[in-house]
Amino acid sequence: MIENLALRQQVTALKKARPRPLLDDVDRAFWVALRESWPAWASRLVIVKADTVAEWNRSRFRRYWTRISSTRFPGRPRLAAEIRRLIRHMAQDGWGAPRIHAELTKLGFIVSEKTVSRYMPRRSAEPDEVKRWVAFLRNHKDDIAAMDLFTVPTASLRLLYGFFVIEHRRRHIVHFNATFHPTAAWLIQHLREACPYDDAPRYLIFDRDSIFSPAVVEFVRALGSDPIRTSYRSPWQNGTAERWICSCRREMLEHVVVLSERHLVRLARLYIEYYHEDRCHLGLDKDTPNDRPITPRPAPNAKVVALPRVGGLHHCYEWRAAA
Repeated sequence: MIENLALRQQVTALKKARPRPLLDDVDRAFWVALRESWPAWASRLVIVKADTVAEWNRSRFRRYWTRISSTRFPGRPRLAAEIRRLIRHMAQDGWGAPRIHAELTKLGFIVSEKTVSRYMPRRSAEPDEVKRWVAFLRNHKDDIAAMDLFTVPTASLRLLYGFFVIEHRRRHIVHFNATFHPTAAWLIQHLREACPYDDAPRYLIFDRDSIFSPAVVEFVRALGSDPIRTSYRSPWQNGTAERWICSCRREMLEHVVVLSERHLVRLARLYIEYYHEDRCHLGLDKDTPNDRPITPRPAPNAKVVALPRVGGLHHCYEWRAAA
């Protein structure tokens, strides 16, 4: 019955009086819902691609939040052009945001220090600082782990937050979980699960997100780790975690429609298993985090077969003896 319904719906769309079938929001909602309720939905696609269905949900998410975020009266006006010019001019003398803020206050301008920091000219990282940071990561990679959060849009147009801890030595994902409402207490609990039995890394790198509150920092110290916070707007300092987020989005999240916390955790565990066991990494000399062994051809008539991973999004290739 579901298969007939899918075929009838596509035939109805094809009958529209246009050279190219035009799908409206009802058609898109139909396929987004069918994708999660029928495992073999992609086998009956005729007029759209499988990835197009996932893109419909992301586009719907963007339109929804753009609509509810656009207000008639914006809450914070833009900083006056005169003050922006003064900030840039004072920054040429080598002043930082605190000193520029103090000078503007003495001139009678009402502006916060955080706003001054936002309009400071962007400066490239000092070469010596970059070299020192790279040397630190290289020399202590066996003792470093990183943690971060990233957002995932869901079919219900809500933001889901994924949290993970990754080791630098072999790019191993130590822990992953997700929630709609991340708090410091929730984060501390999952850090406790990620580092049981005093098995905490020597250094734990994380950014300056407000979720990493002083309570989280104190708990990291209580675990026996040295908390290392990256500089403002410097994702390159936590590159290992940022690259994993990019890989997870590109290789899995952009091809699915996430429904709930349990759905994201289940998908992430499938991807992490593939990431650990099968996916080769250039940063690990083209090996996997779990040291995938080299398997020679077992017999002259053996053939290479593709085994599906992550629900068929990826494959692992192995030798199999011919029947």
